[in-house]
Amino acid sequence: MINQIDTSLPALADSYSLSENQITAYQSNGHILLRNLAALEEIAVYRKVINGAVDRYNTETRKLEERDTYGKAFLQIFNLWEKDEAVRRFVLAKRFARVAAELMGCESVRIYHDQALYKEPGGGFTPWHQDQYYWPLDTDQTITMWMPLVDLTEEMGIMKFASGSHTNGYIDKLGISDASQNFLENYIKEKNFPIATTSGMKAGDATFHAGWTLHGAPGNQSSRMREVMTIIYFANGTRVMEPDNKNRELDIERWLPGTKPGDLAASPLNPVAY
Repeated sequence: MINQIDTSLPALADSYSLSENQITAYQSNGHILLRNLAALEEIAVYRKVINGAVDRYNTETRKLEERDTYGKAFLQIFNLWEKDEAVRRFVLAKRFARVAAELMGCESVRIYHDQALYKEPGGGFTPWHQDQYYWPLDTDQTITMWMPLVDLTEEMGIMKFASGSHTNGYIDKLGISDASQNFLENYIKEKNFPIATTSGMKAGDATFHAGWTLHGAPGNQSSRMREVMTIIYFANGTRVMEPDNKNRELDIERWLPGTKPGDLAASPLNPVAY
């Protein structure tokens, strides 16, 4: 049941000014860090909303030591916007979607899905991977916004990126795993991709990265939960591709319901956000 929206929630509809240098840097590196994309007072309101939804819809009950590498990396709760109208306001925010469109150089974007990614105290590392391995989208114009809801220190597990790796396209078919970590760690060294990260992020800062950009994160060595909300966008007009792995088959069923390969990726779960 979707909760009734609180009209006092910040609209997040105004523009965030991007420079040409920032757009060029994103397209060259495959990632960018943007400071203060949401103001502290805005993120404070939405943190309560998102945390409430995470508490209601999280289904992970196992202890950390009982999980595999993927399970230790984070608590992962999908598509909260479907269930909670207040979260919907955040996920479909025009400000965020416009930034995604401008970074990719496209006129309009749709939502693929959202994910709350909460790394628990003591939570494990996130292995190197490419997001688009999972997505049956016939385009290179995909992008993920990764926004912390609390201030992050380096010990909490801030994202790291292999700069320029997106230009090599589809690199492996391993998914997030120990195998992807080992293979891609060596691949990054062989290709001499620079590793980019930051020592701290404020709540409301955000990184954006392309679907093919290699990325990962260290474990959370702090005593605080790493609270992060992510939103995945793709260029409006994209078509569904023929899936070449089981994850992409499942993604068509879950995130692109009612579509088949060759159709426009425009199901009711993929609204235009900008």
